[in-house]
Amino acid sequence: MKPECARVMDALGGPLPPELATHAASCEDCRAITEGFGALGALPKVPPSEPPEHSRTQALRELAVQPRAAPWWRELLVLLAVFGGVMVGGLFVLGRKGMVRNTASPVIVAGLALLILALVGGGAFIALAPARRRPAWGLMGVGAAGVTLFQILGGSDYVVMRSFLTGVMGCLVTEVALTVPPLVVTLVLLCRSVFQPLRALAAGLAAAGVGLFVLHLHCSDGSAAHLALGHVAPWLLLSVVTLLLRARLPSRTYAP
Repeated sequence: MKPECARVMDALGGPLPPELATHAASCEDCRAITEGFGALGALPKVPPSEPPEHSRTQALRELAVQPRAAPWWRELLVLLAVFGGVMVGGLFVLGRKGMVRNTASPVIVAGLALLILALVGGGAFIALAPARRRPAWGLMGVGAAGVTLFQILGGSDYVVMRSFLTGVMGCLVTEVALTVPPLVVTLVLLCRSVFQPLRALAAGLAAAGVGLFVLHLHCSDGSAAHLALGHVAPWLLLSVVTLLLRARLPSRTYAP
């Protein structure tokens, strides 16, 4: 490129001096540049699809209808109320022969029940709280590992006199049925914000923990194999299903 070509490019957008105009007329590169620049300038300007004043008026109208966003903790209370209702209803329906049929020691039964409740509440909080809290993620992981470990190792070793597969399938179906209502409400609330895998996983652990809590108190089979396959495995599987379902559902908004 000649020095005159650089000067022509710098002068685009205005009239060229006579010496540069002479050069541009004789230079093939400069002629292509000036013709292309002139073609771009001749394009019609597209007016905005909506006047700025109209957008401002519409925004003010929407703010007047709902001047403040609803507090996020209201949704948390709704979710916890659904969790609690399903827990109480499940224990009432299944507890015709007694609300607590777990044959382990009362200390283990009460301690693990409280741990599951803490995991359910903590998972719901992490799923809906507006800001990510790293310490809460660590506690959630430790809590999930603790529930898995104590659920399997804290059984009474009492084996119910029935087919092993029948017992496992019975608890599995019961846990899935108890998880469906909390899971539906959880997914509806999660879709009100942008998809975040860790939030969805925490929500799944919480929603599926409802069925796990009911089975923990109701089921009298305390063998490790039954607890692992009939209680813990469905709980973890339903948590992963929650994550997969949320990943495929559209978000209503993309707020964090």
